[in-house]
Amino acid sequence: MTSTDRAGIAAVARRAAELLPDADVITDRARLRTYECDGLTHYRVTPALVVVPETATQLAAIVAACAEHGVPFVARGSGTGLSGGALPHADGVLVVTSRMRAIREVRREDQRAVVEPGVINLDVTRAATPLGYYYAPDPSSQQVCSIGGNLAENSGGAHCLKYGFTANHVLAADLVTPDGDLVTLGGAAPDSPGYDLLGAVIGSEGTLGIATSVTLRLTRLPEEVRTVLVGFESTDQAGAATSAIIAAGVLPAAIEMMDALAIEAAEAAVQCNYPAGAGAVLVIELDGAADEVAQEYDEVERLCRDHGAFEQRLATDPADRALIWKGRKSAFAAVGRISPDYIVQDGVIPRTALPEVLHAIAELSSSSGVRVANVFHAGDGNLHPLVLFDDAVEGAGAAAEEVSGAILDLCIQHGGSITGEHGVGVDKSAYMPRMYSEEDLDTMQLVRCAFDPHGISNPGKVFPTPRLCGEVPGRHKGPHPLQEAGLAEVF
Repeated sequence: MTSTDRAGIAAVARRAAELLPDADVITDRARLRTYECDGLTHYRVTPALVVVPETATQLAAIVAACAEHGVPFVARGSGTGLSGGALPHADGVLVVTSRMRAIREVRREDQRAVVEPGVINLDVTRAATPLGYYYAPDPSSQQVCSIGGNLAENSGGAHCLKYGFTANHVLAADLVTPDGDLVTLGGAAPDSPGYDLLGAVIGSEGTLGIATSVTLRLTRLPEEVRTVLVGFESTDQAGAATSAIIAAGVLPAAIEMMDALAIEAAEAAVQCNYPAGAGAVLVIELDGAADEVAQEYDEVERLCRDHGAFEQRLATDPADRALIWKGRKSAFAAVGRISPDYIVQDGVIPRTALPEVLHAIAELSSSSGVRVANVFHAGDGNLHPLVLFDDAVEGAGAAAEEVSGAILDLCIQHGGSITGEHGVGVDKSAYMPRMYSEEDLDTMQLVRCAFDPHGISNPGKVFPTPRLCGEVPGRHKGPHPLQEAGLAEVF
């Protein structure tokens, strides 16, 4: 850290100390290390300063101080992200929104909730359920992940097949811009007039500012829900059944798949009692009007049987349903029972390519000796292969990284994407040029520069080589330090 960096951090710390209690301005290195990574522990950086504001005014003032002194800042909610999106900047400020947890309104009359960014995803549903509503996006981490982080990553979840991602459920947001201004994007109307700046911010991974309030769309609780666990001998059969269900015009709320290795991990962790000997299971959930659900269930039961299902188990009560989902939603953490380290990937492919891609992943695993457990949103082709390794073994981490990258290449080759809901962050930024041309990436960064001309809002994320915004035209006295370091080029 240069003397200029240290002076900037000190100035921001002084400003934060004027606004916050001493305990919420963290400079002690041992405490700073608490925040050195998000859910992707493979990357770790200790921030220079951590601040924990409780109000939008405090947050805006701290960001304004960062802008004044050219100090980078990164927003962090619950820290459950899986792409390194909340990885701190070593010479910057980490702004933690976990204390901004007020549910300001739950309005039944227009199916809206207004919440602060630190509100836990599942708490929105808990607040809305007595009024007959719930919040549909449900990441596996919904018991701990925050709405601000969901907005930043455009999070999905098991039920995004029918109900869509976070972007489909956000009507407005108050945003602190990288200059420290507090602005409102969107509104109470379904389609606000003007440019869709809210759409640009959702999924921007904290690079365009920090949300301080979010207006969410609530969904009415369905009349009936049926959850069925289906056992197959192979992922081929399960994939074929998934395609057949969608092709038949049935749109379940969710269709989730787990292969044998993922099932083994879930059983070891939560004893979910999935079908013995299954090479794959589907968790299929139907919801809606009772008559419609009954008719769809008959069709789903028939199609699964026609495609080789050897066991179908319909949840008999809420506890049984919760146990079926517990196996699926614990899968990421559960693989810790069978492997000391793992990489969670997040590629997307067309549904019809599932058998081919899963075979290719199996071949990659076999040829490399790196185990891969597959658990994913089968209905929309969003894969979450878990690449297992032991970092204590020399070369194991590098081999796992290679397999992980090859899986993303498979997704691109089959017309898919390198990420469906976990974001790009630092983990996948190197793969962006495999999906996008140089012109595409330049255009994306023009948007970023419009919001953040000084490049201080979550720098180093998403783009493999960040461009410098606002450079003075003409001859330069010398290269920018970031250019010398090979981290940026003049834009």
